[in-house]
Amino acid sequence: MELKLTKPICFFDLETTGMNLSKDRIVEISILKVFPNGNKESKTWLVNPEMKIPEEVIAIHGISNEKIAEEPTFKELAPQIHEMIKSCDLGGYNSNRFDIPLLVEELLRVGIDFEMKNVVSVDVQTIFHKKEQRTLSAAYKFYCEKDLEGAHSAEADTNATYEILKSQLDKYEDLTNEMSWLGEYSSRRKFADFAGFIGYDKKGDEVFAFGKFKGKLVEKVLEEEPGYFGWIQNADFPLYTKKVLTAIKLRKLNTKLK
Repeated sequence: MELKLTKPICFFDLETTGMNLSKDRIVEISILKVFPNGNKESKTWLVNPEMKIPEEVIAIHGISNEKIAEEPTFKELAPQIHEMIKSCDLGGYNSNRFDIPLLVEELLRVGIDFEMKNVVSVDVQTIFHKKEQRTLSAAYKFYCEKDLEGAHSAEADTNATYEILKSQLDKYEDLTNEMSWLGEYSSRRKFADFAGFIGYDKKGDEVFAFGKFKGKLVEKVLEEEPGYFGWIQNADFPLYTKKVLTAIKLRKLNTKLK
């Protein structure tokens, strides 16, 4: 089954120096852009992360420090990457919890404010786990009846993710072939930020999801404990979390001025 698209969707996968959104960096990114007319465009870049890749991580994806020593930095590649994904929906495997948050962090670090407000994100892993509970390689074998050659290379994982989603649509009649529906179906608990530090209450208002103010309205905490905002801004929180918090603070200030 081919995807029913109203705008392009970019499937992508990252290989990184680790799993910390604030500290770790991308070492490889592969993007498969699928257009509504069925045309495809793909790009894969090795990236110099400007930090050492730990040996235990190299053992997983096989990208050594020597291999990326002469490759461009993310800052150098960011304009090309942003140009490819802007105005597109996004798809990936575990992308809502890791790949999208880390990619947005990297873009913010180099001054590119990628806005997710109108972007649908389809996480193929979530669909898979709701249906079968498996890993990416097992998912590829289960849905596509093929062995995943080159697992843990960004390009192989990206193309496998695209093929799996099409096979999922063929297999499950209750899945709707429409990106907004798939984005909603593959989403987990809703958060205002990617890292899950700011959630929503039943009324849809932002609340802190961690620490001593867990469950408390963000606007109220910022008003009553102004030092908390400064602490978060200066602490080791993801840039996107800080951006969301700043937007809430400015929104409250603008409301008072009206």
